[in-house]
Amino acid sequence: MALLLSLLYVLCLVLPVLNQDMPYEEYMSQIEACPRECHCPPNFPHAVYCDNKGLKSIPKIPSSTWYLYLQNNMIEVLSADALRNATQLRWLNLNRNKITNEGVEEGVLEAMPQLEHLYIDENLLSSVPSPLPASLEQLRLSRNRISKIPAGVFMGLDKLNLLDLQGNKLMDDAVTEVSLKGLSNLVQINLAKNQLTSMPLGLPATTTQLFLDGNSIEKIPAGYFKGLPKVAFLRLNHNKLGSSGIPKNVFNVSSILDLQLSHNQLTEVPMISSDLEHLYLDHNQIRNVTGSILCPVSIDTVDDSINESVPRLRYLRLDGNEIKPPISMDVIMCFRLLRSIVI
Repeated sequence: MALLLSLLYVLCLVLPVLNQDMPYEEYMSQIEACPRECHCPPNFPHAVYCDNKGLKSIPKIPSSTWYLYLQNNMIEVLSADALRNATQLRWLNLNRNKITNEGVEEGVLEAMPQLEHLYIDENLLSSVPSPLPASLEQLRLSRNRISKIPAGVFMGLDKLNLLDLQGNKLMDDAVTEVSLKGLSNLVQINLAKNQLTSMPLGLPATTTQLFLDGNSIEKIPAGYFKGLPKVAFLRLNHNKLGSSGIPKNVFNVSSILDLQLSHNQLTEVPMISSDLEHLYLDHNQIRNVTGSILCPVSIDTVDDSINESVPRLRYLRLDGNEIKPPISMDVIMCFRLLRSIVI
């Protein structure tokens, strides 16, 4: 019986390896090198879980580690010595620790040439750490104390497609063409819940998702989105936008599919594109919505057929305004694809 149990134990260790690219010898070496403070699951041999352990420092990490989870600890220093062998890291999660810029030892991040995902949310950073590895694809730095983006910090980061800086202390002069230079393939940038009073300048032309909720933005420059020809998802909820601060055609951009302007100070419905699919105008000061105001084409040209010329709006939210139902019938006539309207 004891022999049978021993064999079963060995099989439990060996079988997961059969579905992995890692050779058995390397697999066993990884298990033996696993830090005693951490967990290295047999069915995920490239991962090291050190989260929620009350750690104040980073333990020595095995060289074959690809995924390292250190979130929810009390780590203050990103130690080059502890991570010296972690040259194969693809994913590093340091969320909810106590890391400051002074605690990021020189060259520690740059020494990870294969790192693709770096998460340092909810720490004590005051600026974007540098230098960063050119391999990065996602950089999450939300809910820190970041007030500046050093010039050139993103140079060479051609693979970075997501940058999350929400919940920091960034002001207008921190987000500029100079500070963002190098982000040639960025898709999503999150600048929500900062201290911006104007639309950020110098955003990469590749930007598809722009999140600016919870700032103090009062106006949008005319033609602003000409520099962002791919922007499709735009969130400006919880700002200070009034109708006087929105030029007539500023949102009449064919690339924009989802436009969120909830919790602002709008008194009129802005002009939109026929290609827009989702529009959020709730909790403003709008009193009147008619087809002649909202419809991006002449209602007379909209027939019963569904074709390329029909406005694409599918979702419209208007609750929290001064609009009394029912909604004008010509709105329904214009937007034949409308599936949901909230008043």
